Amino acid sequence: MAAPYFLDEIGELDLSSQVKLLRVLQEKRFEPVGDSITVQSDFRVICATNKQLKLMVEKGTFREDLYFRINLISLTVPPLRDRSRDIPTLANYFLDQTAVLYNRKGLSIDNSAQSYLKKQTFPGNIRELKNLVERVMLISSKTVLEKEDFEQYAFASSPGKKNLALPEVGNITLDEIEKSMIEKALHDYPNNLSKVARLLGVNRGQLYRRLEKYKLGAYKDTDK
Repeated sequence: MAAPYFLDEIGELDLSSQVKLLRVLQEKRFEPVGDSITVQSDFRVICATNKQLKLMVEKGTFREDLYFRINLISLTVPPLRDRSRDIPTLANYFLDQTAVLYNRKGLSIDNSAQSYLKKQTFPGNIRELKNLVERVMLISSKTVLEKEDFEQYAFASSPGKKNLALPEVGNITLDEIEKSMIEKALHDYPNNLSKVARLLGVNRGQLYRRLEKYKLGAYKDTDK
């Protein structure tokens, strides 16, 4: 049976890469990077994109022959705002995944938080929901995540933060933002992890895990 391969964000391929991909799909042959030996392979390809490929074909930014080659069976996945009842299931799935990764057992999302999440539009769809759940789990010390936790740590507009300048979604990840904030706090208060933790709204244990996660090195705590 042919092995399936998943190609995400195929709409981001430049035209030269589209030509190469089309040739591989047609001939089922390719040369691995750094090798001169041609490999024959039987495979199937599943592609995903959030772009309108048909419009890109009309604009000349996506090859028509490649479009028809990959467009045998199409499945449209509605955005989260159009299938809000799926959000609690996805949020709990992401929480379970992240809890295993950071060795935190017995975590859950209460009903008020699930109702809150169902009302959000999530313009970043699955990635935004996943990042939000991970962020709340990492920052909160609770075992049961509540509505207030998600309201506090979600990157949403609020009356008290209208002048807060945030980067456009997609330009920077939550991990990069978090790492930058920790680095700034460490720079402002060197060798005082207790104060750094308080300023960032986490306890020392949570801060230590983040220092390890982002490989920020060893720091002394002079104010425990």
